[in-house]
Amino acid sequence: MNLSRRDALWAGLGGIAAATLANPVFAATVEELTSTFTGGVAAGTGGITITAPEIAENGNTVPVSVSAPGAVAIMLLAAGNPTPAVATFTFGPAAGSQTAATRIRLATTQDVIAVAKMADGSIVQAATTVKVTIGGCGG
Repeated sequence: MNLSRRDALWAGLGGIAAATLANPVFAATVEELTSTFTGGVAAGTGGITITAPEIAENGNTVPVSVSAPGAVAIMLLAAGNPTPAVATFTFGPAAGSQTAATRIRLATTQDVIAVAKMADGSIVQAATTVKVTIGGCGG
Protein backbone atom coordinates (compact mmCIF):
# COMPACT_ATOMS: atom_id res chain seq x y z
CA MET A 1 0.00 0.00 0.00
CA ASN A 2 1.39 3.37 -1.01
CA LEU A 3 0.48 6.18 1.33
CA SER A 4 1.24 9.64 0.04
CA ARG A 5 2.05 12.56 2.29
CA ARG A 6 -1.29 14.11 1.40
CA ASP A 7 -3.18 10.97 2.45
CA ALA A 8 -1.22 10.82 5.71
CA LEU A 9 -2.00 14.48 6.37
CA TRP A 10 -5.72 13.95 5.77
CA ALA A 11 -5.74 10.87 8.00
CA GLY A 12 -3.99 12.80 10.78
CA LEU A 13 -6.35 15.76 10.50
CA GLY A 14 -9.33 13.39 10.52
CA GLY A 15 -8.06 11.76 13.70
CA ILE A 16 -7.58 15.10 15.40
CA ALA A 17 -11.06 16.25 14.34
CA ALA A 18 -12.64 13.02 15.60
CA ALA A 19 -10.89 13.29 18.96
CA THR A 20 -11.87 16.94 19.35
CA LEU A 21 -15.50 16.52 18.33
CA ALA A 22 -16.08 13.30 20.25
CA ASN A 23 -14.93 14.73 23.59
CA PRO A 24 -18.18 16.59 24.51
CA VAL A 25 -20.21 13.52 23.58
CA PHE A 26 -18.53 11.48 26.30
CA ALA A 27 -18.80 14.15 29.01
CA ALA A 28 -21.13 12.80 31.69
CA THR A 29 -23.73 14.93 33.42
CA VAL A 30 -24.20 15.20 37.17
CA GLU A 31 -27.35 13.05 36.94
CA GLU A 32 -25.54 10.30 34.99
CA LEU A 33 -22.60 10.27 37.39
CA THR A 34 -24.89 10.19 40.43
CA SER A 35 -27.02 7.40 38.97
CA THR A 36 -23.94 5.31 38.17
CA PHE A 37 -22.47 5.86 41.64
CA THR A 38 -25.72 5.09 43.51
CA GLY A 39 -26.93 2.29 41.28
CA GLY A 40 -30.23 4.10 40.82
CA VAL A 41 -31.04 4.30 44.55
CA ALA A 42 -32.71 7.56 45.58
CA ALA A 43 -30.57 9.79 47.76
CA GLY A 44 -31.71 11.02 51.15
CA THR A 45 -30.47 13.94 53.20
CA GLY A 46 -28.60 14.19 56.48
CA GLY A 47 -25.53 12.32 57.66
CA ILE A 48 -23.15 14.13 55.30
CA THR A 49 -21.48 17.52 55.70
CA ILE A 50 -19.70 19.64 53.07
CA THR A 51 -17.38 22.41 54.22
CA ALA A 52 -16.49 24.95 51.53
CA PRO A 53 -16.12 28.73 51.45
CA GLU A 54 -19.19 30.78 50.51
CA ILE A 55 -17.03 33.01 48.30
CA ALA A 56 -13.86 31.83 46.58
CA GLU A 57 -11.70 34.68 45.32
CA ASN A 58 -9.86 32.35 42.96
CA GLY A 59 -11.52 29.30 41.40
CA ASN A 60 -8.17 27.57 40.82
CA THR A 61 -7.86 26.29 44.39
CA VAL A 62 -11.06 26.05 46.39
CA PRO A 63 -10.69 24.06 49.64
CA VAL A 64 -13.48 21.53 50.14
CA SER A 65 -13.91 18.91 52.83
CA VAL A 66 -16.64 16.34 53.20
CA SER A 67 -17.54 14.16 56.15
CA ALA A 68 -20.00 11.26 56.28
CA PRO A 69 -19.63 9.05 59.36
CA GLY A 70 -20.41 5.46 58.42
CA ALA A 71 -19.82 5.93 54.68
CA VAL A 72 -17.99 3.41 52.52
CA ALA A 73 -17.55 5.83 49.58
CA ILE A 74 -18.05 9.54 48.87
CA MET A 75 -18.27 11.10 45.41
CA LEU A 76 -17.60 14.83 44.99
CA LEU A 77 -19.06 16.74 42.02
CA ALA A 78 -18.81 20.32 40.72
CA ALA A 79 -22.06 20.85 38.81
CA GLY A 80 -20.94 23.83 36.70
CA ASN A 81 -17.58 22.51 35.53
CA PRO A 82 -17.09 21.16 32.00
CA THR A 83 -16.25 17.81 33.62
CA PRO A 84 -18.32 17.62 36.82
CA ALA A 85 -16.62 14.59 38.40
CA VAL A 86 -14.05 15.83 40.92
CA ALA A 87 -13.13 12.85 43.11
CA THR A 88 -14.37 9.61 44.62
CA PHE A 89 -13.08 8.59 48.04
CA THR A 90 -13.37 4.98 49.20
CA PHE A 91 -13.04 4.03 52.87
CA GLY A 92 -12.04 0.58 54.10
CA PRO A 93 -12.82 -1.04 57.45
CA ALA A 94 -9.58 0.31 58.95
CA ALA A 95 -10.41 3.94 58.18
CA GLY A 96 -10.30 6.08 61.30
CA SER A 97 -12.92 8.47 59.98
CA GLN A 98 -14.91 8.92 56.81
CA THR A 99 -13.64 12.42 56.06
CA ALA A 100 -11.83 13.72 53.00
CA ALA A 101 -10.37 17.13 52.17
CA THR A 102 -9.04 18.43 48.88
CA ARG A 103 -8.71 21.55 46.76
CA ILE A 104 -10.78 21.70 43.62
CA ARG A 105 -10.97 23.94 40.57
CA LEU A 106 -14.28 25.68 39.90
CA ALA A 107 -15.07 27.38 36.60
CA THR A 108 -17.84 29.67 37.85
CA THR A 109 -20.24 30.14 40.74
CA GLN A 110 -21.85 26.72 41.16
CA ASP A 111 -23.04 23.95 43.43
CA VAL A 112 -20.57 21.50 44.92
CA ILE A 113 -22.35 18.18 45.51
CA ALA A 114 -21.32 15.27 47.71
CA VAL A 115 -22.98 11.85 47.49
CA ALA A 116 -22.17 9.13 50.01
CA LYS A 117 -22.82 5.39 50.04
CA MET A 118 -23.41 4.36 53.62
CA ALA A 119 -22.47 0.99 55.11
CA ASP A 120 -26.16 -0.03 55.33
CA GLY A 121 -26.61 0.53 51.57
CA SER A 122 -28.44 3.85 51.83
CA ILE A 123 -27.40 6.94 49.89
CA VAL A 124 -27.18 10.48 51.27
CA GLN A 125 -26.49 13.69 49.40
CA ALA A 126 -25.64 17.29 50.28
CA ALA A 127 -24.85 20.39 48.24
CA THR A 128 -23.46 23.85 48.87
CA THR A 129 -23.09 26.85 46.59
CA VAL A 130 -19.66 28.44 46.13
CA LYS A 131 -19.49 31.89 44.58
CA VAL A 132 -16.37 32.24 42.41
CA THR A 133 -15.03 35.69 41.56
CA ILE A 134 -12.21 34.50 39.22
CA GLY A 135 -12.90 31.23 37.36
CA GLY A 136 -10.40 28.41 37.53
CA CYS A 137 -11.23 26.50 34.35
CA GLY A 138 -10.15 29.06 31.82
CA GLY A 139 -12.75 31.67 32.82
